[in-house]
Amino acid sequence: MYEPNRDDIINECASDHEEDSIYEDEDETTRIIPPSVEDTKELIKCRHILGILGFLGFANVYAMRVNLSVAIVAMVNQTVPVIQNNSYDHCPAPAPNPNATVPSTGEFNWNEETQGIVLGSFFYGYVLTQIPGGRLAELFGGKKVYGIGVLMTAVFTLLSPIAARINFPLFIIVRVLEGMGEGVTFPSMHAMLAKWIPPLERSKFGAYVYAGTNFGTIVSLPLSGWLCSLKLDGGWPLSFYIFGIVGIIWFIFWMYFVYDSPRLHPRIDKQEQAFILASIGPQDEDGGSVPWLKMFTCLPLWAILVTQCGNSWAFYTNLTELPTYMAQILHFDIEANAILSAIPYLTSWWAGIVISIFADWLLLKGYISLSMSYKLWNSVASVIPSLGMLGVAYMGCDKVAAQLMLAIPGAFGGAQYAGSQMNHITLSPKYAGTMYGITNAASNMCGFLAPYVIGLIINGQETLGQWRMVFYLAAGISIGANLFYVAFASAKEVSWSRSQRTTSMANN
Repeated sequence: MYEPNRDDIINECASDHEEDSIYEDEDETTRIIPPSVEDTKELIKCRHILGILGFLGFANVYAMRVNLSVAIVAMVNQTVPVIQNNSYDHCPAPAPNPNATVPSTGEFNWNEETQGIVLGSFFYGYVLTQIPGGRLAELFGGKKVYGIGVLMTAVFTLLSPIAARINFPLFIIVRVLEGMGEGVTFPSMHAMLAKWIPPLERSKFGAYVYAGTNFGTIVSLPLSGWLCSLKLDGGWPLSFYIFGIVGIIWFIFWMYFVYDSPRLHPRIDKQEQAFILASIGPQDEDGGSVPWLKMFTCLPLWAILVTQCGNSWAFYTNLTELPTYMAQILHFDIEANAILSAIPYLTSWWAGIVISIFADWLLLKGYISLSMSYKLWNSVASVIPSLGMLGVAYMGCDKVAAQLMLAIPGAFGGAQYAGSQMNHITLSPKYAGTMYGITNAASNMCGFLAPYVIGLIINGQETLGQWRMVFYLAAGISIGANLFYVAFASAKEVSWSRSQRTTSMANN
């Protein structure tokens, strides 16, 4: 029986049938805006409003997601002794400081495995709504889907401290529901970007919007650390209340100012509307069923999925476990811990914007193809931060060197916005939301597996040797996944994405 080889699969997904040869060499960089169509001269454009509120939405959901990574240090009784099998594999504790924060005598006696379940529970709900969120945004528009997703996240964040104090199972249920709310945000935003953003603006615009995740992390980590040090209500619940209230306020602004597409916006400047529509070109109206079989057998889509899974494992290793490493191994107090843990996200935020602007400039000048651009910047985002994690493993107890290894190489993680992050839109503008939901669901399975696996590796033994294993594993997964992406990724629109458009053109 004939079995398709690698070239057959890629050609099915990334190339066109002979009757569609009009598209054969089509690339995003060849979609030149007609000279007669110019952008509006307005300083603040409607797509900028979308970008600003999208940025703030992601900032808030990430603030609500990551605050638990810091709060758990204060929630858990840190005075309970851990197993230490070899004294030479531990960093020396600092000399007693009368002004230092006393180790937490938190309300909950959770071991490392239980903490891994707590930190990973969010992702059980998060992955469930990824694909439905993308599909709902394609069918009904991303405005309501994204907005309601943020609102749900905010409401369940407000309920988290209450649930935790009632009992452990209820707290896990609330975290799962919070994850379900946030799960729709990324795929629904991707569906909106496909309708709103011209191709030659997508790298930098995606960097601006999705950099809200970095900004939210930067704000949440130190602010949560400071709030945990307060005496009011034990300190740690305060970040849940503050970020939850901010999310509800944000929802009001989002629903008033944002619309699903330029065609539907009642206040958009007509020149900006014409510019966007001419830049993006004709798009199919979604009136048929999703080609699930072709989608799930498309190797370039699998390439995106694999590399995002690798990056997600490394990202969540840092996001959920780095505060514990800083506290238990390097002996930072909770406030310093939170501030230092935020540094890699600050450097990644700014580097991502700069790299994405440079990537769009290279595309505009024709110096590099879109496919090469995706693979280049995805490699930068995967390999260099992984080398930094390997560096941390060798730095041992040198606090300054460990921070430099996380902050400087970690900055290049922002290059993902010019890499695989925008690849879904070029493969299929029509199904960008659904495809992003598929890859983000899979990649975030790594997100909830990482804390659990790390808990099994550490297993109560807070030693340098155990943590080296954690960093080696994360770096190896990220680099290996990127190699798969480089081998099989494509920037060509798939033939089954434009079937309606091709039929329409043939009939004219």
